[in-house]
Amino acid sequence: MSEPIRMRTARAVIRLLDIEEAELLRRYRVENREHLAPWEPLRSDSHYTLAGCQQAIEAGLEAARADRGYPFAVLTPDASEMIASFTLANVVRGVFQACHLGYGIGRRHEGQGLMYEALDAAIRYAFGPLDFHRVMANYMPRNDRSGRLLERLGFEKEGYAKRYLKIDGVWEDHVLTAKIRTQA
Repeated sequence: MSEPIRMRTARAVIRLLDIEEAELLRRYRVENREHLAPWEPLRSDSHYTLAGCQQAIEAGLEAARADRGYPFAVLTPDASEMIASFTLANVVRGVFQACHLGYGIGRRHEGQGLMYEALDAAIRYAFGPLDFHRVMANYMPRNDRSGRLLERLGFEKEGYAKRYLKIDGVWEDHVLTAKIRTQA
């Protein structure tokens, strides 16, 4: 990773956070703790502390440097607030050239098309500079909003996995989807 990754949309700036911005991440996590809990793994109390956020940012920057994952923050244009986050995770290169996409948006920003805007930019970046062939994204069947978002972004259903991930303390089924790059 020679230069910082930055994407811009009509209403957001998308990039990796710097360690000095841990308070932005902490504020987002604390404000959305209850909102995101049904869709995420159980979190320890340290997840919501400044030190925990600094560690997460450090780990994310190291993952990006090593081409293992890219944890992006979706920020307001002036970078004063974190709107959402998404990660291109579990990077596999070689003959697979793929990753998993995970995402979440703050409660106050839902229903405004911001997640679509951010993920549309993310997918273009994934298929462009990051040179992925396949981006996979999975969602719980009860998460209709996420299913509709992925369909609108062009993801296709590929399967159904029983008890796939432990979310909020429960092994949850997931619908498996993927988007394939159309150009070589």
